[in-house]
Amino acid sequence: MTDTAPALALTRIRKEFGGVVAIDEFSLNVQRGEVVALVGDNGAGKSTLIKIVSGIYQPTSGEVALDGEPVKLTDPSVARQLGVEVVHQDLAIADHQPVFMNMFLGRELVTGPFRRLDKKRMARETQTLVDELDVRIPSARSTIRDLSGGQRQGVAISRATHWAKNLVLMDEPTAALGVAETAKVEELILRLRDRNLAVLLVSHNLDQVMRLSDRVTVLRRGVQIGTRVTASTDKNVIISMITGLQTTDA
Repeated sequence: MTDTAPALALTRIRKEFGGVVAIDEFSLNVQRGEVVALVGDNGAGKSTLIKIVSGIYQPTSGEVALDGEPVKLTDPSVARQLGVEVVHQDLAIADHQPVFMNMFLGRELVTGPFRRLDKKRMARETQTLVDELDVRIPSARSTIRDLSGGQRQGVAISRATHWAKNLVLMDEPTAALGVAETAKVEELILRLRDRNLAVLLVSHNLDQVMRLSDRVTVLRRGVQIGTRVTASTDKNVIISMITGLQTTDA
């Protein structure tokens, strides 16, 4: 590991399913304190790539490195141990549990010789984090099912913030939200960047991509068309790369 090593480095990633090539020779670096957006039409390979980085799929060939160290992400638990967290579109939270139990889901704190759940400590740490991130929920003891869609997404992002040491993957984080809730979630994404985490964002909302990202990389039919610095490009260029009107990163 070096100070200049990217949080995530993907080198010539290829993924095959039988005779079908889903990802072909994909390379990308994501630095700490940077939001990189991954865009493309349905079937472009975005979900496959996210699943490779989160340990659900293993690449057919190519290398994944975290903080400069090549890694084998053999399953999602390995990715989590290495500081990679995912905010899924479907959130993957337990509706009937309180916020603090969702924050520590699978990593519950225990106390005493009988290893009972330390609910007070989990609730206290959760409340501190949601206050720091300005996630406006009634309390850390609120039940998830009683929260709005934006509040639930805020909880999912808070959980990723709490556990991620390296990288946060975000898969369509505002797809089901209204305008006001989307704006709040976008603020949280920028707070992740401010905390010096690397963020890889998948979004169909190009206006959102242009607002949040530092760079944009485009996939089409499993092929990486190119990567652009967001401040030096515009939405029409990205659309042309997605649709095939521009076939190279010229």
